[in-house]
Amino acid sequence: MKIGIFTALFGDKTRDEALDIVVREGIGAVEFGAGAYPGSAHLGGSNEAVAALIADSGAIAKLQDDVAKRGLEISAISCHGNALHPDPAVAKEHHDAFVNSVKLASKLGVKCVNGFSGCPGDGPEAKNPNWVTCAWPDEYRQILDWQWNERVIPYWKEQNSLLGDHGVKFCIEMHPGFVVYSNHSLLKLRDAAGEHIGANFDPSHLWWQGIDPIAAVRELARAG
Repeated sequence: MKIGIFTALFGDKTRDEALDIVVREGIGAVEFGAGAYPGSAHLGGSNEAVAALIADSGAIAKLQDDVAKRGLEISAISCHGNALHPDPAVAKEHHDAFVNSVKLASKLGVKCVNGFSGCPGDGPEAKNPNWVTCAWPDEYRQILDWQWNERVIPYWKEQNSLLGDHGVKFCIEMHPGFVVYSNHSLLKLRDAAGEHIGANFDPSHLWWQGIDPIAAVRELARAG
């Protein structure tokens, strides 16, 4: 096991500067942001730059060397975003970041892409995401049914195929504000979308919700 760090924390530094800080702190692994909410400061700074990186074998080799020569490894690529956002521009930007992340991880031999499940609005005309956490009164159940059946499951079924094609798993950070925020919702999505969906287990977001993280991680372990 290695201690790792998400380099988005050093978004104001160059890649070399960020990696040097990581080494000085005795950390052994890094997770690079490839777009959406955390940005992609150390991979070019935009979806277009990340796509260009993927297509450039020399740039891929340089990235791998920057990491390896410091005795580090890349543990994951991150694209924490909301590809289900009701604003089409946001949804496209975050979907493109997800696709880039999967392709980049595959090129690098990294098995995990970390991120959020996303959250749609409450119907086709919505302007903002609507995080519904209970199924009563009835209108809330209707919103949940629409979100999952019309947006969440179809989208992630398609992405599960992409993940399988590239030999990568999507590890969802269960987070309030998104449709996957608990073990129940995570396992519901994996059962519906496919086996390339998993968990990026961050206990802090469970504490917020009054969930026992030890009980939660044991339940996920039993689920396999």
